[in-house]
Amino acid sequence: MSEIVRFGVSLDNALLGRYDNLIRRKNYRNRSEAIRELIRHSLSNKNYEGDGEVAGAIIYIYDKRQRDLVNRIIDVQHDYRDIMQLSQHMHLNNNDCIEIVAVKGLFSKVCKFSDSLKALKGVRHGSLSASRTGKIK
Repeated sequence: MSEIVRFGVSLDNALLGRYDNLIRRKNYRNRSEAIRELIRHSLSNKNYEGDGEVAGAIIYIYDKRQRDLVNRIIDVQHDYRDIMQLSQHMHLNNNDCIEIVAVKGLFSKVCKFSDSLKALKGVRHGSLSASRTGKIK
């Protein structure tokens, strides 16, 4: 087993309170276990060794009232049409929409696509969930 290293983390009280509530809801034994899981999750989702193929989904919520946003989204999607498999669009309310885009391609390109969508002004939130397909570049 590897050596255990202890380190400190500084958080404001409100953020720590919210995190402690999450830890309780998810039934972690303690903060250390929750932080270890958070780190493992971040490493597995963002830092693949090499540039292998992944399949996954980009999910983002946007404000349809944002001027020209829909056209900019379509432009980005066209730039990545080689990895975009399909998209599903749903209206959440009078102003907000959610879009789910299925993707398959090299991890680096899938990340660039996701980042390009999330960076558009008017996109409120976005996330990428991807898994390896087993193919390595």
